[in-house]
Amino acid sequence: MDSLTLIKQPIEREFADFIERFNNAMTHTDGLLGNALTHIRQRGGKRMRPLLTLLIAKNFGDINDATQNAAIGLELLHTASLVHDDVVDESSERRGQPSLNATFNNKVAVLVGDYILSTALYHVAKTENPLIVENLSMLGRALAEGEILQLTNIQNPDFSEKVYYNVIRKKTASLFESCAVLGCLSVKVSAETTENARRFGETLGMMFQIRDDIFDYYDSREIGKPTGNDMAEGKLTLPVLYALKCDPMRSMITLAKKVKAGTINSDEIAVLVEFTKQHGGIEYAEQRMQEFYRKSMTFIDESVKKDEIRNALVTYLDYVMKRHY
Repeated sequence: MDSLTLIKQPIEREFADFIERFNNAMTHTDGLLGNALTHIRQRGGKRMRPLLTLLIAKNFGDINDATQNAAIGLELLHTASLVHDDVVDESSERRGQPSLNATFNNKVAVLVGDYILSTALYHVAKTENPLIVENLSMLGRALAEGEILQLTNIQNPDFSEKVYYNVIRKKTASLFESCAVLGCLSVKVSAETTENARRFGETLGMMFQIRDDIFDYYDSREIGKPTGNDMAEGKLTLPVLYALKCDPMRSMITLAKKVKAGTINSDEIAVLVEFTKQHGGIEYAEQRMQEFYRKSMTFIDESVKKDEIRNALVTYLDYVMKRHY
């Protein structure tokens, strides 16, 4: 049995219900809007985030309408943010497929992103839980702050691991935090339990993004982006930041500055990628992932009492840790 099947096993019926509801939310009879939503829906990922919300809710109670609407709201908010990100980044691909803005145009992509965001607000309002509404609202702010912080960091001449963590905490970890928190809020557990789940989501999200950043140092069609794509976009991620700290060679510092200035070419990126690999950048990033993994396991050991949920969450962690795309 593959990892995703094991993760879904305790919530198979509820997850099928989520997929049906989500697809309905992403369907419209209008020609252009309907076509755009179909384009996005058919290129959907594995729905790792709503899976987490459902698993956390089932660990502490029974999945209900509030759980489902919260999960739908979060996934729609995430989807809208990806559509807008592709416009901002001028990306032509998403998961190896043509992006919405490339298939239609930027105007259509922005407006469809706005429509999806509004649909997210509609579903979160249906939970009739002000704490869930507040959490999703704060998540939207965090995602925008993360993008702005990342843009600001590109213009910053310093190479800061601390800033890197701040960016991925807002851009990625905040999503996983909300997944865990929403699961708790929907079944009304204590504030202490919710906070423990939030920290679990945060460490899981940090681990998820570091793994994603490691992908950028290897060429794979499955990932949907070429080697060094982050550098081409002006981003210096954890592996290269560590390599530069360990061996601040003047020539490599010059290349890193060219990354931030947006003037680096593909050959220079290849040199910086190889430098990173030779100076332990990948191994260091994997060690940091292991630290977040151990922190995440603490929550599972202490707070997950149902065997089927425990097995699913451990498989979830292992999948994030070892995934290839």
